[in-house]
Amino acid sequence: MWPFRRESGGPGASLLRQPAAEARYAVIDTELTGLDERRDSIVSLGGLRLASGRIQLADRFYEEVRPASALTPESIVLHGITPQEVRDRPGIGSVLEDFRGFCGGDVLVGHFIELDLGFLRRALSEAGLPALTNPAIDTWLLYDWLSSRMPDACGPGLPRLHDPRLPELAQTLGVPNRGAHNALADAFVTAQVFQRLLRRIDRWGITALGDLLRIADPSRAPGTQGESSVPLA
Repeated sequence: MWPFRRESGGPGASLLRQPAAEARYAVIDTELTGLDERRDSIVSLGGLRLASGRIQLADRFYEEVRPASALTPESIVLHGITPQEVRDRPGIGSVLEDFRGFCGGDVLVGHFIELDLGFLRRALSEAGLPALTNPAIDTWLLYDWLSSRMPDACGPGLPRLHDPRLPELAQTLGVPNRGAHNALADAFVTAQVFQRLLRRIDRWGITALGDLLRIADPSRAPGTQGESSVPLA
């Protein structure tokens, strides 16, 4: 795993004080040829903007690219992208500048986002581009923290999950997930999951973005991402 580190010293104090519900987020997802960062590679990138708690459907990013490693039957079953579909697509290096532009200075959000960031860091390095330095939020870390809270007068707590994959988390939170599985569709599901989790954090005194990052940024949160390793989505 290529660990994601803040190379610019972390987000500024004014960003950390910003209300979490009002912040701008870039919800991202990657589809991969596999989970081994040494031999696998990105085959598609997707993202959606979420601002002031609302998903901006018109503000999105999606690209399929020719992967630097062979697509496996297992990965094709997951994302449905075949070698023929990406044979004539550009390589990942040709879309990274646009992807960086889409992310801008927003907080990145993803499900097991550390995996996405590891592949992105390697791709950016190989393309001679600067690493992403955006703060990041992992929806699984956020859910895991919230589900460990005891129920209170505001209502029942969230159930603990043994399966941390995105479809199971979406189902638990009542997010529609009709089986479409590409980077943009998964980013949309993740954005809806994040919306629902954002609505629950203030009851626990989590109002500022800095507080949210202490819980759900994989480079800052204590411990690990739970007992499970990164699962296949």
